[in-house]
Amino acid sequence: MRTTAIIRVIAASAFIIGCGVQFAKAEPPKGNEGFTPSKTTVVDLGPEIDGMAGRQLRLRVLTIAPGGHIGLHSHKNRPAVVYLIQGTDAVGTADGATRTMHPGDTGSANKNTVHWHQNVGKDDVVLIAVDIFQPPAK
Repeated sequence: MRTTAIIRVIAASAFIIGCGVQFAKAEPPKGNEGFTPSKTTVVDLGPEIDGMAGRQLRLRVLTIAPGGHIGLHSHKNRPAVVYLIQGTDAVGTADGATRTMHPGDTGSANKNTVHWHQNVGKDDVVLIAVDIFQPPAK
């Protein structure tokens, strides 16, 4: 009888520990893997809008291969909007929240946004991303 009780306690402990591991927050990916930015088009905003010297309006097509990711990054000084053309994109935030985007979904990022993207599907994720960008000084 005592052996049965010990086995039950061990089994219950393993179950609880297993659930804790399963439900623990995933670490956001760092760096980029399977990510390709392409088809970049820019407009120099300095001559277009007062106070925007050194900034560009930038449009890019971003591709993330299955299993790939864009690592945790900030949008401080770089507001952006995205439109998902293809694939299944999990977008996670620094606070642990996640959102799954599907074709036709849109998203935005402001100065307070810290997030990452991960392709959780079988097809490439293809995003159109538009942001206000300040290239590094040369």
